[in-house]
Amino acid sequence: MMRFASLGSGSKGNALLIEVNGTRVLLDCGFGPGEVSARLSRLALETSDVDAIIVTHEHGDHGGGVAKLAARRGIPVYLTRGTLSGLGAEGRSLANTRLIDAYTSFTIGNAQVTPYTVPHDAREPVQFVVSDGARKLGVLTDTGCPTPHIAQTLSGVDALVLECNHDFDMLMNGPYPAQLKRRIAGRLGHLSNDASAEIVRAMDCSRLQHVIAAHLSEKNNTPEFARAALAAALNCAPDWIGIATQEEGFAWREIR
Repeated sequence: MMRFASLGSGSKGNALLIEVNGTRVLLDCGFGPGEVSARLSRLALETSDVDAIIVTHEHGDHGGGVAKLAARRGIPVYLTRGTLSGLGAEGRSLANTRLIDAYTSFTIGNAQVTPYTVPHDAREPVQFVVSDGARKLGVLTDTGCPTPHIAQTLSGVDALVLECNHDFDMLMNGPYPAQLKRRIAGRLGHLSNDASAEIVRAMDCSRLQHVIAAHLSEKNNTPEFARAALAAALNCAPDWIGIATQEEGFAWREIR
């Protein structure tokens, strides 16, 4: 069985749980141990059920809770050398790190994990495709712009968790300072709804069973805008597109 669920997604914290034939991997951890425990309980799990943590990059909403959770439960942490360096003192406190190469697949129990490089303003950011050998989940968040490498890597996945951070017009006309707007909309920032739709159009989507819009800005986007952009690219009904929320994430989705 292969399934996945979100503990929460957004600028206040991110964590995605992936289960592959009994192996449970937490992709990112931007919440403290107590919050992780409370959110895992919604999935009928405990922190002791997590076999490993893999980290996309060092920013606090993705890596801020990794060290404390790993230390509390002795969980191994898989990350690039750049991400480890970017975590600073928290990274140096990690007792069980497994350094990964951005171009080399690895296994965690029954899970086959393939990292891939993305443009983002972090030390050595990667995103991941996780597989049981037959089915694949693609994850793409915290990415500034579409690239052919991203579309090629995600082509043929059975499920996709995809950043839809902002609606461009909402961002440009919203309350953020000009410098922050430039950073978010820049090539090393975050994906707009239209940019995410561009990636979907460039992918092979023939196997998709699930598409989840993730990392939505609370001030610069709406679920309706994100769904509309992806639905237009996929030629599907907007309500088929799932939404990962900040407070609830989303419940288990099984890949068949």
